[in-house]
Amino acid sequence: MSQNIKIPESKLPRIVIVGGGFGGLQLAKHLKGAPYQVVLLDRHNYHTFQPLLYQVATAGLEPSSIASPFRRIFENKTHVIFRMAEVQEVVSERNMLRTTMGDVPYDYLVLATGSKTNFFGMKDVERNAMPMKTIAQALELRSMMIQNFEKAVSLDEKSEEKESLIDIVVVGGGPTGIETAGALAELKKHVLPFDYPDLDLNMMDIYLVELGPRLLAGMSQQASDKSKEYLEKMGVHVWLNTGLESYDGYRASFSNGKTILTTSLIYAAGVSGVVINGIDSSVIARGQRIAIDGNLRVKGYSDIFAMGDVASFIPESTAVPLPMVAPVSMQMGVYLAQWFKKGRPKQHHAFRYYDKGSMATIGRHKAVVDLPFWKTQGAFAWFVWMFVHLMSLVGFANRAKVFMSWAYSYLSSDKRYRLVIRPHRKEREPMSREPMGV
Repeated sequence: MSQNIKIPESKLPRIVIVGGGFGGLQLAKHLKGAPYQVVLLDRHNYHTFQPLLYQVATAGLEPSSIASPFRRIFENKTHVIFRMAEVQEVVSERNMLRTTMGDVPYDYLVLATGSKTNFFGMKDVERNAMPMKTIAQALELRSMMIQNFEKAVSLDEKSEEKESLIDIVVVGGGPTGIETAGALAELKKHVLPFDYPDLDLNMMDIYLVELGPRLLAGMSQQASDKSKEYLEKMGVHVWLNTGLESYDGYRASFSNGKTILTTSLIYAAGVSGVVINGIDSSVIARGQRIAIDGNLRVKGYSDIFAMGDVASFIPESTAVPLPMVAPVSMQMGVYLAQWFKKGRPKQHHAFRYYDKGSMATIGRHKAVVDLPFWKTQGAFAWFVWMFVHLMSLVGFANRAKVFMSWAYSYLSSDKRYRLVIRPHRKEREPMSREPMGV
């Protein structure tokens, strides 16, 4: 019989938060001073700033720049108890969580388990493509690309094998896809010629493939058109209205009838929610997201809540769920903390999301910013993007490290972290196994 995880006894009602992503972190922080015992569970001991994962993968940042240990985040916040554990099941009739470290009783449960890569049933793509949802995956991707270039430079002549090692395909035209493609184009222009002077980089092709009719579908047409223009000027081949049909680790086939030989296919085309076992299947909506009401309560439950990517919240004015983006998660975390602090009133106003805008960067002096009152592109947008992301990082130390890395890259056009720390090997565990709560 499983024992309970050791957690200090308290007469206060216990709120258990599963997942220390953007939403879970905001909820835990804003519950300071509330009459609850707050327990945060995550299978990792750190929070990841996911919007900058692509810079770790493309050697622009070190992993510790975008990761913050939970115990450091909450070292002066005694109201939060952190335990590193993977949640396996919700036993709602007993108000209990089953975890790898033991059972955790709760009075209120908040699911902030985030999302994972959605391969839409393409098993060969899942086995062979490289997703980028975690730090481990970003480092794996970086190692694979550098190893491929080291192998290619040792081959004698132009060949299909050599081209497959240096050609890179990015699938997905959202922010992650275009930012990754742009970073790769800058590597090709500013870094790789100096690292590999014996390699003919004219052979190297970078492809960005999007199933829909335009890039950045969630942003304005102006931002979409400008992003495509920037990428093509940087030498990226942009394919729209094109779907990936199969990928065996060497040959990628697409709906436009074309085939690309590549050992590096980066998959950023879709995500789905991470739902814990034990949640009634009747409340699981499209995209493996949990249906919630206006107070973020899981439909059909009185003491279980969900927020962030795993939650499907449909505002009254629309029939479409809110997007799976960090600002939604963060605002949900703040809202739910206020709801708990006010004593869980039955007549509390429903959650309202305030869209403060969207942005994406393609490269140096190339970014697009859509604000509710203003849209801009180019160098100024790039500086806006950098400032917003810098200030959104958790902790002064991380901001300082990222700022110094960006300043160095800006002055030198170099990427400092071209290291193979953990060599990539195909036989490792499937990269689609992603941590809950990141």
